[in-house]
Amino acid sequence: MTPQEEKTNRQFEQVVGECRALFEKKLHDYGASWRILRPSSLTDQLFIKAKRIRSLEIKKESLVGEGIRPEFIALINYGIVGLIQIYHGFSDTVDITVEEAMKLYDKYAQEALELMKRKNHDYDEAWRGMRVSSYTDFILTKIERIKEIENLGGETLVSEGIDANYMDIINYAVFGAIKLSEE
Repeated sequence: MTPQEEKTNRQFEQVVGECRALFEKKLHDYGASWRILRPSSLTDQLFIKAKRIRSLEIKKESLVGEGIRPEFIALINYGIVGLIQIYHGFSDTVDITVEEAMKLYDKYAQEALELMKRKNHDYDEAWRGMRVSSYTDFILTKIERIKEIENLGGETLVSEGIDANYMDIINYAVFGAIKLSEE
C-alpha cells in the first residue's frame, strides 16, 4: 500500500467516524425511526440531499446557513441506512435497539471502507484529481439508477444492484467530505 493510499484510508475512517458519531446522537434523539422508510422514500431522501448540494454548488449561497459538507455527511449516513434497509427490510415500527442499529451501521461502514480500498487501489487515487461537483453529479446519477432499478422491481439485465449504488454513493460522499475538509 502506498503512503497516499494509507492517507486515504485514514481520512476515510476519520470521516466515517464523524458520521458514526452523528448517527449515534440522532439514534439517541429519534431512535431508529428510519426503519419505517420504504426503499423509494429512502431514495427520495438521498435525492433531496444530493440536489441541495448541487443547488448550493451552482448558486454559491445557502439561505438556511448549512453548507455542502453536512449534506455529504447525511448522504453517507442515509447510504448506510439504505444498505441496512435492503438487507433487513423495512418495518412498520422501530424494531431494533440503538445497540443493534450501531452494530449494523458498523458492519456496512466497514464494507464500504473495504470496497473503497479495493477500488482506490485499482483506480490509483483518481478521486483526488476530481472536482467535488463531479462527486455530486455521480451521486445524482447513482440515485437515478436506483430509481430505475426500483421501477423495474429490481429486475436488471446486466447492471449492479441497488446495494452497489448505495456503496458508491457512500464512497463519493466520503471523498467529497474529505476534499471539502482539505480546502
